[in-house]
Amino acid sequence: MLIIAIVALAAGTYGLRLAGVVLARRYDLPDWLGRLLPVAAATLLAALAVTAALTDAGRLAGVARPAGVLVGAVLAWRRAPFVLVVVAAAGTAAVLRLLGVH
Repeated sequence: MLIIAIVALAAGTYGLRLAGVVLARRYDLPDWLGRLLPVAAATLLAALAVTAALTDAGRLAGVARPAGVLVGAVLAWRRAPFVLVVVAAAGTAAVLRLLGVH
């Protein structure tokens, strides 16, 4: 059953991507929509990141995870090496949880 779901999702993804390539040649988007699409994609990615950072199983994640994400975001903004960003973010959350701050 799982393999059927995987194959169906793969076929659907391929079909959607193929439709985009095929239909892009047939239709011209209005200029305003062409400028809006990259912003919409960035907005969706930001919304997914915020949701993952602040919630856990439909509830607020507490303090430790958002604090770790904040530390990682600041280090990434300051252009720290990726490994340092990940380790510092995870370490911040881990230390806070070890101290009982969830």
